[in-house]
Amino acid sequence: MSITEQQARAPGLTAAEVAQRVRDGQTNDVPDRASRSVADIVRANVFTRINAILGVLFVLVLATGSMIDGMFGLLIVANSVVGIVQELRAKQTLDKLAIVGQAKPVVRRDGAATEVGPKDVVLDDLIELGPGDQIVVDGEVVECELLEVDESLLTGEADPIDKTVGAKVMSGSYVVAGSGAYRATKVGKDAYAAQLADEASKFTLVDSELRSGIDTILKVITYLLIPAGLVTIYNQLFSSHQSWRHALNGMVAALVPMVPEGLVLMTSIAFAVGVVRLGQRKCLVQELPAIEGLARVDVVCADKTGTLTENGMRLSELRVVGDVPEQRLRSVLAALAHDDPRPNASVLAIAEAMTEDPGWSSTAVAPFSSAKKWSGLSYGEHGNWLLGAPDVLLDPDSGIAATAQDIGAQGLRVLLLASSDRPVDDPDAPGTVTPQALVVLEQKVRPDARETLDYFAGQDVSIKVISGDNAVSVGAVASSLGLPGGDHAVDARRLPTAQGELADVLDRETTFGRVRPDQKRAMVGALQSRGHTVAMTGDGVNDVLALKDADIGVAMGSGSPATRAVAQIVLLDNRFATLPYVVGEGRRVIGNIERVSNLFLTKTVYSVLLAFLVGVAGIGSQIFDYAPLSYPFLPRHVTIAAWFTIGIPAFILSLAPNNERARTGFVPRVLRLAIPSGTVIGVMTFIAYLIAYWSADQSLPTEAREVQIGTTALITLLVIAVWVLAIVARPWNWWKILLIAGSVAGYLILFTVPFTRHFFKLDPSNAELTGVAFACGAVGIVLVEVAWWITAMVTGEQRHLFPDSPGRKPLGHKD
Repeated sequence: MSITEQQARAPGLTAAEVAQRVRDGQTNDVPDRASRSVADIVRANVFTRINAILGVLFVLVLATGSMIDGMFGLLIVANSVVGIVQELRAKQTLDKLAIVGQAKPVVRRDGAATEVGPKDVVLDDLIELGPGDQIVVDGEVVECELLEVDESLLTGEADPIDKTVGAKVMSGSYVVAGSGAYRATKVGKDAYAAQLADEASKFTLVDSELRSGIDTILKVITYLLIPAGLVTIYNQLFSSHQSWRHALNGMVAALVPMVPEGLVLMTSIAFAVGVVRLGQRKCLVQELPAIEGLARVDVVCADKTGTLTENGMRLSELRVVGDVPEQRLRSVLAALAHDDPRPNASVLAIAEAMTEDPGWSSTAVAPFSSAKKWSGLSYGEHGNWLLGAPDVLLDPDSGIAATAQDIGAQGLRVLLLASSDRPVDDPDAPGTVTPQALVVLEQKVRPDARETLDYFAGQDVSIKVISGDNAVSVGAVASSLGLPGGDHAVDARRLPTAQGELADVLDRETTFGRVRPDQKRAMVGALQSRGHTVAMTGDGVNDVLALKDADIGVAMGSGSPATRAVAQIVLLDNRFATLPYVVGEGRRVIGNIERVSNLFLTKTVYSVLLAFLVGVAGIGSQIFDYAPLSYPFLPRHVTIAAWFTIGIPAFILSLAPNNERARTGFVPRVLRLAIPSGTVIGVMTFIAYLIAYWSADQSLPTEAREVQIGTTALITLLVIAVWVLAIVARPWNWWKILLIAGSVAGYLILFTVPFTRHFFKLDPSNAELTGVAFACGAVGIVLVEVAWWITAMVTGEQRHLFPDSPGRKPLGHKD
């Protein structure tokens, strides 16, 4: 019985029945969870550990009556406001894109098939199914034509399961082959779909190396804060013999810079901006750490159809190879195209060319599947007809098979129209195949495909073209795009099954045809076994298993709902050329977070060390009876020290272009710069402070003398810190040099303009002490530079001052 006849017998619910179920609340209306709620976002960004620490210190400064020294309190507002604004923008983008990218089931009501949103499905609705459709609610099959359902998303079992009338289907599974309809028996929160959709579309913050690395660093800093804080508090309040207001200010000035307040903020901004930027390019990011994964990708597995070539095709030629007249063959093709309930791109192209349906009544149907590579219909007295891959249905040594291969070698798609001696639903089908015609289809190569492949080549990212089409045809397309290895495409039917041997072939070759779904999955696993980070692109049901196993699954927006459900990234514009921007965005985000982490952690290291040195020296003054030492800086000094060495430069660097592929080992790499640099800054600042302390003009009033001493120490700190910024910004180009020069200019203004000198309590007028500050700073610069080059030698890292330094690999575009 044909699907058309079954549809006539099962018209589905009436409009009145649907309305009644809506009134009764029997709908699939489950809450959207594409992102956190506004209240959750506000709470998460306001009530943070860092804000709590800064808040307490801010209250202590206010208690002294010095509002100016409480400027760091603006960081609490900045941390909260910027984080909230960026995440709200990301939420808005994700919510809009999630609606665009969601699966839309076809529901039969009043005898007519209508596409509706998942929320509009009601209890007892009759939902039609075809290849690639995702089952959105739980139900019971009421119609089927060789219906096969993949439940691997639920059970992990990769083999498709045959479904007959009365069989249960679970939401979250999807149709591999065949067609049919099922009645919704569980909707809303009762259906498994409510949990699956939540997991598939949620704005997740799962574990990643970057986030876990930053968390580890913050924990260590928290442990360091306790002893450093206790030493500082004791020294400021009991050893230095200062007034409580002055002592309290010094204590706060020592503790505030120990907190890497901007690190989490910059990380959140970088991630959120990445999501928004990708959203503007019609990329739905379903899992936030996917951005990190993109930065590490070094192999992209791409399909041919819909990726390198356009989805649409047109009939180029019907080449008769049997004894059936061409006119009758055209009628057969028209019937096959007209009666296919779920036509693919090839069948649509045939239907567009063959418009006169003969009106035959089908007696059996065999839907197309990726495993068997053919479909068919039986028309009783009009015969049994097959449409499929010539190299599967024909003897490979036959002349017709050779002709088909020659045509495919020109980049054309070739299907075989053949007759069979038995019904297409026979267990032994296709039986004896008699070739009747070669159906030649033209596929248009995407105009931006070559540019995209060239980009990846320049970025040291390997491309593997993995297609279910004829290997020769796939190779012809790959060769036309200049892909190395395209001229000798591999037929996947001859690939080894052992993972090691398969990995060897994948290392050598780039183009593969006749790849089965299970082989795509095996290929991803083989590449990963060699340490590769794999991105898999796909749009069909046959890509789902590979998308699930890949490090990053990238689905096309026009692809099946199942592929969109399991992918981390969905290209809603269906353009392969968008992928370079996606990979580039991942590299920009992760690379820049690592850069700014160096700045923030360097500040933490020198702040903790300086607090210890001053605190221990202050405590020692009680034991050895010398003049007591207090912390040299005021909170306002700490604030301006961060302005041009960390805050503004870190924000600019976090949004800058960055094309370097991310590597593992985030924490050790950051500490290799932060620890030696912070140590040098802390020690040299302390030495400058001691020299100034013992050499200051004793004839000056105490406050004026302390300002000169503090200014001397601050100049030393700033000189070395600006150089650390210059190291972090390498390799240098014009805008980075301008950024560094701007930081220097900013401090020159603060130290030379009378108003800012008075406002921030700066006095560089003592030429001797200022000379000491610059001399200590110069020594610090040399030590930091030497440490940077030594760590490069020890770790074997290549480092350069400029992008065009000898031996530097091209990056594909300008930094």
